[in-house]
Amino acid sequence: MNYDKKNIYAAAITALILGAVFFVGVKVGIRHESKQVSLAGGNIENATLYKPEGVDFSAFWKAWNILNEKYVPTHSSSTATDQEKVYGAIQGLASSLKDPYTVFFPPVQNEIFQGDVRGNFEGVGMEVGVQNGVLTVVAPLKNSPAANAGVKTGDKIIKINATSTQGMSEDQSISLIRGKKGTTVTLTVVRAGVKEPLEIKIVRDVIDIPAIHSELLPNGVFEIDLYNFSSVTPNLFRLALREFIESGSPRLLLDLRGNPGGYLEAAIDMASWFLPPGKVIVQENFGGKEENIIYRSKGYDVFTDKLRFVILVDGGSASASEILAGALHEQGVATLVGDKTFGKGSVQELVNITPDTSLKVTIARWLTPKGLSISDGGLTPDFPVTITKEDAAAGRDTQKEKAIEILLSR
Repeated sequence: MNYDKKNIYAAAITALILGAVFFVGVKVGIRHESKQVSLAGGNIENATLYKPEGVDFSAFWKAWNILNEKYVPTHSSSTATDQEKVYGAIQGLASSLKDPYTVFFPPVQNEIFQGDVRGNFEGVGMEVGVQNGVLTVVAPLKNSPAANAGVKTGDKIIKINATSTQGMSEDQSISLIRGKKGTTVTLTVVRAGVKEPLEIKIVRDVIDIPAIHSELLPNGVFEIDLYNFSSVTPNLFRLALREFIESGSPRLLLDLRGNPGGYLEAAIDMASWFLPPGKVIVQENFGGKEENIIYRSKGYDVFTDKLRFVILVDGGSASASEILAGALHEQGVATLVGDKTFGKGSVQELVNITPDTSLKVTIARWLTPKGLSISDGGLTPDFPVTITKEDAAAGRDTQKEKAIEILLSR
């Protein structure tokens, strides 16, 4: 690393003070990994203009007519309107891509999703994702109802109440798990090392999402625990870095375990404290449909080569966590310790299909500075360390112990 052009303390304090002005502007342009656009203003009157050439729809219309002519509902509740059939067909079209993040939202599900985007948080407080076709807990939030009930990163959810999750998308599962404060949801999970499935009852609540915790450990290592990448996280991270600098320690431990991600801009801003201007942080790859978008360091670059930096990751580190860890690792700034990360490296766009329905579609994937697709198995640590059941029962954090050992040896 070429950081000898600065003094770690003087340059850092100056940049941190000036950084306060920067955050006023960045909040206006914050971009989440999902973005929202409108197709023809939500008007589909001209949808036939987009009819693809060379596609034979005769099989679809034949099936439509047969169902209309022959189908007899087994229960009165199983009837469907023609509009509901159209919505069902679009859902099937989206699911045929076999991408758990590409989902069509009919009116009810669309309202639920829009509520989540607006930040109405009542539920159990955990991030889930579909991994190898199975609904998996990415991470329960710290002190959330899910965490307090015993849900753990890596748990495979096979039932939500009495409903099987087989073939269920991430968003469908969220609509079943979320609910009003005080109500109960029962998850049936399969856990590594446990022979029988576990039933976990969780009482829903209003979720208070933690952001960050920092402290100077007795051994001289400065630890920052980062729980998410929200709109306020960059400013909190800046303040934590100032504490680190004022502590006089050159040893920094960033804990991203169980951090499910959030805003892309937050990850870019945080990485910029450690990288010169122009250094690649992440690439947005559109599969050849358009040019890659390359996100580069803003160049705060306040640390010298005296910095000793380790990042802790595990299977609950996803999306923005993987972007930050991948960039600082591949740019030679930080060492990774822990378990392989989750592998959530795709970009979704929310398109309004009608005024009350929408389609969330994967449009790109995240690549590390060296071109590694984050979705292809996540990031592999330099020092793989797994916390065993025996370690957990004894209260030992072997991953953190290894990280501190590395920091103190340098």
